Amino acid sequence: MSIKNSFKNLLPLTEVIASNPQMLRVNPSILRFLNNYMGKFQIRRVDSQLILHSHLPPLNSRAYARFVQEHLLAKTPGPSHGQIGLTNACPQNCACCYNKNRQGKVMDKETIIKTAGDLKKMGVVWLGLTGGEPLLNKDIIEITERISEGCAIKLFTTGSTLTGKLAADLKKAGVFSVSVSLDHWEESTHDAGRRYAGAFREALKAIDIFKNLGMDVGVSAVLSREMIRNNQTEDFLRFLMGLEINEAWLSEVKPSTESYRNPEMVISEEDRLKLVNLQDKYNRQGKMTVNYLGHFEGKECFGCNAGHKMVYIDAFGDVSPCVFTPMRFGNVQEEPIKAVFSEMKTRFPSESVCFINKNYRLIQKYAAGQPVLNKTNTLKMMEEVKFTPLSHFSELYYRQKTGQPATGRQKMANKPVEEI
Repeated sequence: MSIKNSFKNLLPLTEVIASNPQMLRVNPSILRFLNNYMGKFQIRRVDSQLILHSHLPPLNSRAYARFVQEHLLAKTPGPSHGQIGLTNACPQNCACCYNKNRQGKVMDKETIIKTAGDLKKMGVVWLGLTGGEPLLNKDIIEITERISEGCAIKLFTTGSTLTGKLAADLKKAGVFSVSVSLDHWEESTHDAGRRYAGAFREALKAIDIFKNLGMDVGVSAVLSREMIRNNQTEDFLRFLMGLEINEAWLSEVKPSTESYRNPEMVISEEDRLKLVNLQDKYNRQGKMTVNYLGHFEGKECFGCNAGHKMVYIDAFGDVSPCVFTPMRFGNVQEEPIKAVFSEMKTRFPSESVCFINKNYRLIQKYAAGQPVLNKTNTLKMMEEVKFTPLSHFSELYYRQKTGQPATGRQKMANKPVEEI
């Protein structure tokens, strides 16, 4: 925990508690955990919003108040976080794209809105709009307007096709934060990785457009293992600081597609901790926030909650544990999301390491040459999965000891939505 950040956070945290006094009813051990976790970041004020980082709702928002009430106090069994693909169309052709080659009947506007509404009723307080390139969905403004009440909406975009008017409409519709894809400080390297000439310049242009509107603006970066081990991440972060953005949202390349299911490309625990330490180093400076996904989902924090507190619905309605897991548990165009999630959650206890990083070989085994496992093969694969112990937060949340089998230590955690 950074003492400097903790001191700077005192005043905004006072505002958070004043607007959300039910925080004081949260279990003291969880409050201590959250205090230590928040101390690793500096709360930023964007317009009237108090933002720790973009993977949580603004701390003084109705969405965060719902998170406290529904998840920290009532312990709802539903998800807290979700992502929805608005389209699979994209002008770019990234080698590492987790959505590559997904297919089916595209969800229409009303299906997307209904699904988002159902997710909110189940407990979702943070919803990421993704793709493909979500800006290519002509209904994105109406969709955002109709789903943003009481829910933090984050946009993931390459920046392609963005205009000043569209950005202003997105802000007005309720987008609280935006992450623009940018993976390298060199134009040629970024464009090559995206297999799209001009990707770098489009990203920089989009960043400027969003910044000029006073929005919370970050960069979403996918780091290769080579980049991490060659100490190039810090070069990249220095470049991002020069862009004067609010946040660098970092993730390593995930073995979601066949070409990346290679042990030579998957990071080690040493690599993960290297990025965690780099995150902490930059956050102590109190300038640009560095938010590494592997820290958020690490054993020392919240753990991997794919299929447990996180859910992904792709542009065709297929339901997966998270955006990185090419597995199909059902389709919202065929059955209610609550039923699909409930069945999925019985097979996904929270754990302390990234599910896809640990189980990509099993996915490779059952993929049968397909980009996404069908439900039959998904269920067969899950019979072989062995889950790790709970993360630190989940130990406190479920008040269970680690080191026991998942079925024994997480009876409450594994119950379907209907049973709690």
